[in-house]
Amino acid sequence: MNILFPKIENYLSKLMVSDDAVLRDMEKHAAKSDFPIIGPAVGRLLFQYARALQAQRIFELGSGFGYSALWFACAMPDEGQIYCTDFLPENLHLAERYFDRAGLRKKLSTLAGSALESLAKTDGEFDIILMDIDKEFYPQGFRQAWPRLRQGGMFIVDNTLWKGKVAEENPDETTRYILELTRLVFAQKDALATLLPLRDGVIVAMKI
Repeated sequence: MNILFPKIENYLSKLMVSDDAVLRDMEKHAAKSDFPIIGPAVGRLLFQYARALQAQRIFELGSGFGYSALWFACAMPDEGQIYCTDFLPENLHLAERYFDRAGLRKKLSTLAGSALESLAKTDGEFDIILMDIDKEFYPQGFRQAWPRLRQGGMFIVDNTLWKGKVAEENPDETTRYILELTRLVFAQKDALATLLPLRDGVIVAMKI
């Protein structure tokens, strides 16, 4: 989902075609199965942040079949590790197969079940934490994830404009969870946050 004018969205989709064959196949699978993914525009953004931070450890709260994770992994050093979570083991098995094809399987750790429980069970700090889970868990996810970031690390959240519903006078319940998350992030004393109007909205908060 995106909130851009159709002409702009069409322009960006032509401009930001994925160069990697595995990523393109993942995009085809997502389109065929109607599975939501971040798309190549946000994927490039994730790659840039991971490369700029020289990220060694990344945790994804919600990974689907690994599309965003593969963008991250492509930017990480050989010794980098990305932790992927999903309730459905079959999604993670598919992610493993795509990572095998990309030659990046050693960078991937998969954790089936609750994303927040998986984070609690995984030791250490992270350079980047990406959150894309059920919106009712967004506020709790931020509270749990923020202490796990290293200083200078980034917390990234997808779907933060929510089809434009965040600007409505009477938001529905799901939108209210997103609004609560947004207020928490922007009120966090040691966060420098921005909300990028890219696709369906991306919050990026650096721990300062």
